Amino acid sequence: MSFSARDTFRPVILDDIRGAQKMLSGVARATAMEGSRYLTGLVGSPVHLKCENLQRTGSFKLRGAYVRISGLRPEERAAGVVAASAGNHAQGVALASSLLGVRSTVFMPVGAPLPKTAATREYGADVRLHGQVIEETLAAAEEYAERTGAVFIHPFDHPDIIAGQGTVGLEILEQCPEVRTIVVGIGGGGLAAGIAVAVKAVRPDVRVIGVQAEGAAAYPPSLAAGRPVSVRTPVTMADGIRVGRPGDIPFKIIGDLVDEVRTVSEDELSSALLLCLERAKLVVEPAGASPVAALLSDPRAFRGPVVAVLSGGNVDPLLMQRILRHGMAAAGRYLSLRLRLTDRPGALAGLLGSLSVLDVNVLDVSHVRTDPRLGLTEVEVELQLETKGPGHCEEVAGVLRSSGYTVSVVG
Repeated sequence: MSFSARDTFRPVILDDIRGAQKMLSGVARATAMEGSRYLTGLVGSPVHLKCENLQRTGSFKLRGAYVRISGLRPEERAAGVVAASAGNHAQGVALASSLLGVRSTVFMPVGAPLPKTAATREYGADVRLHGQVIEETLAAAEEYAERTGAVFIHPFDHPDIIAGQGTVGLEILEQCPEVRTIVVGIGGGGLAAGIAVAVKAVRPDVRVIGVQAEGAAAYPPSLAAGRPVSVRTPVTMADGIRVGRPGDIPFKIIGDLVDEVRTVSEDELSSALLLCLERAKLVVEPAGASPVAALLSDPRAFRGPVVAVLSGGNVDPLLMQRILRHGMAAAGRYLSLRLRLTDRPGALAGLLGSLSVLDVNVLDVSHVRTDPRLGLTEVEVELQLETKGPGHCEEVAGVLRSSGYTVSVVG
């Protein structure tokens, strides 16, 4: 099974995805399906996590890249391939090319996380850093393709890519034949489109729900307009779904087959990532956590059993640290307080003693003595505390106030 450039707009059908599944045998893993007790209790029916974060290269992207490159003619393979990506597609193309003996060049933004650029090189690609945003990187890759004859491997807007990603849908039906709702993140739309083709052909009763980050949600206005519409400046921590315009081919499929597209906030994304880490013991990137974020935001809206597709786990450690802090704050696990004390020996020790019996963890303490709002004998103290949740936050603030402290909750 292959599509040439002339067949770019050929419809993707179930036989294409079944052919892709045979092609990927021994190449891509049939990733695990894990139950989530916490989400099951929240939703009120069984919730399973499809763990594409445990796929080779850390995301589903290998599936589509391998099928696309496998379908190239001998003269196209000899010319090599080129791609543009901030991370997951880059690694998928690099590994697929190496497995197939094809030379690959991958353009990545200058600010791409070092772990992702290093992994792409280790998978065998010639990595070239260009541009501050992905649009500039994409333009450089397309110019390289025109100049050298290398075949451009689009991350989502090609039938082979969609067929490869659709194998996730076939695995879901095999692993959870009783599924009634599948929730999947949407960037350009290749994964959601492929899953929708596979699932609706076999089980048209199964609902397929797409999820986008609010700051990069191009599909809702596009579906309303009946054509792909661009988001001028997509902004979200979920770089895997930070795509400003739907792909032409995925857009048609999603418009026809996906039942609903929802959006989630940055707070919901960070809370979902934290939940995956703490409850499921799974490292998931923000884009991969978007289906879980949708479940958290409106749990009773999903008919079960539900399968949430964790599309990837490639998250930069520094970003992970910031997201976890943000997620804990969104979950009410951080408390920032500002108090006034008499500036005398032992005053701070007394405050910390009061906190010690409240079972909070003091993360940071800062003093302000020079603010004109303060009296001559006053000092302002700002505390960063780790708590057990919103109820504990209220308890801590209440106890401090009852102890005579003037307390202001920051943020």
